[in-house]
Amino acid sequence: MAKKITIHPVTRIEGHLTIEVEVDNGKVVDAWSSGTMARGFEAMLTGKDPRDAPYVTSRFCGVCYSVHQLASARALDAAFGAKVPWGGNLLRNLVMGAEYIYDHVLHFYQLSALDYIDIMAVAEYKGKDKDLLAVKDKIVNLVKEKDTYPLTPRYKPDDFSVKDPDIVTSAVSHYIKALKMHAKARNMGAIWGGRTPHYQNIVVGGVTSYPDINQWARFRTMLDEQKKFVEEVYIPDVLAFGTGPLWPLATMGVGGGHYNYLSYGDFPKDPAWKDIVFPAGTIVGLNPANIKVEPVNTEKITESVKYAWYKENKPVHPYDGEQVFNLDKKEAYTFIKAPRYDGKPMEVGPLARMLVAKNPTLIDLVKKGAKPGAVARHASRAIETKLMVDACYNWLDQLLAEMTKPGFKIHDTEHWNPPESGMGAGFHEAPRGALGHWIKIKNKKIANYQAVVPSTWNASPRCEKGVRGQYEEALIGAPVPDPENPNNVVRIIRSFDPCLACAIHIIDPKTNEIRKFLIE
Repeated sequence: MAKKITIHPVTRIEGHLTIEVEVDNGKVVDAWSSGTMARGFEAMLTGKDPRDAPYVTSRFCGVCYSVHQLASARALDAAFGAKVPWGGNLLRNLVMGAEYIYDHVLHFYQLSALDYIDIMAVAEYKGKDKDLLAVKDKIVNLVKEKDTYPLTPRYKPDDFSVKDPDIVTSAVSHYIKALKMHAKARNMGAIWGGRTPHYQNIVVGGVTSYPDINQWARFRTMLDEQKKFVEEVYIPDVLAFGTGPLWPLATMGVGGGHYNYLSYGDFPKDPAWKDIVFPAGTIVGLNPANIKVEPVNTEKITESVKYAWYKENKPVHPYDGEQVFNLDKKEAYTFIKAPRYDGKPMEVGPLARMLVAKNPTLIDLVKKGAKPGAVARHASRAIETKLMVDACYNWLDQLLAEMTKPGFKIHDTEHWNPPESGMGAGFHEAPRGALGHWIKIKNKKIANYQAVVPSTWNASPRCEKGVRGQYEEALIGAPVPDPENPNNVVRIIRSFDPCLACAIHIIDPKTNEIRKFLIE
């Protein structure tokens, strides 16, 4: 007999997400993704000075804040007709590069790794490494004191959990080191952004603060530390887990989904944007043996509200979107809209970017038997973190050269004032995936503002056609041998690195529950 399992909220993510699955014969046969927060930031911007938008949208979230500031500034660039100088783009790249480094490392160690290890195996560590013995003593003492947060609570270890004491103890040690690297990477962004979170220097037309050689040197020194950690700790850990104990999950392709992918493309390496770190493209119906990438046409993007708590409306382009609530709407089950590209649900994020780029490291894993899914997403994050670290060195070299040129510019001062009317869209490949901001201006004020964020794409509900969103489809077929211990459900969801605050923006106090887990 089929059982329904409700996980509310899903923990170790950003925001409030409820996942409901129907399990039959040990596998998920249906799924529903529900964002339990009410959207409102866009409506709050209506009537405001457009130049306020980057600062307001940055407050969508305290985790991936600057991504919205950049996408918003780019939307204003388009609407104002601003041309960002190469110096301004270099500084924008470096700020966002620091965010990539901290965000991906944080996701693997602090948010996801605990899904794959039996933390109590630390007690069985028999090695002589002093640092690992210190970790063992710390964990054992926490157990004795019955105070093992944040490492617990967790689901019970299962067949896919790593139980080897040496591997687990090393992973927990790296968990602690990652926290330090995370803090340093945030400081790297603050060097150029003025503060963290919520940078102050990204505005329409470029950035506002000129760099100096001391800032350059500090960033370079910190980047050296990040490079060492990424190459000697993070990537080896991901590869060791992915090609070792988690290889069965990888070859099963657990968490695959629709196999449609979208990347807007981002991070220019040259002033003409001819060479970029992440290329743009779409993939519909992935064939790993022959990956076909098509150009992106953002005019094909629509948002459906058929199953969301908004006034009924046909799917519309983000320029024409609105937020009018209908909490009594029949069949609705989420505050998240359903973005579609040419009518199709798309996955966005690291896996999408690396497939669109046909990254040789990822393709090599696919050739060895790995299938796109939860494990491949972790591998893709590690791969692109190294790409970003390498790109930051290139941008630093270019910035140093630009700083010595006469007339070095970081901002288009000629296009600072809002136009009487206009519209523009700004796109950015945020760590979690494709991010778009759309603005309409009338009488020099914001007439309409819409953001379609990565977690809106991935966490979307069904559309008019009844087609599931990416989270929902990714859960279909997931093994759940014990309904009391739905480990694979949260493993798949966390592999996307959800950010529900970005997706729906304002919390509903009526549903702000701490934790609920139901099995019917």
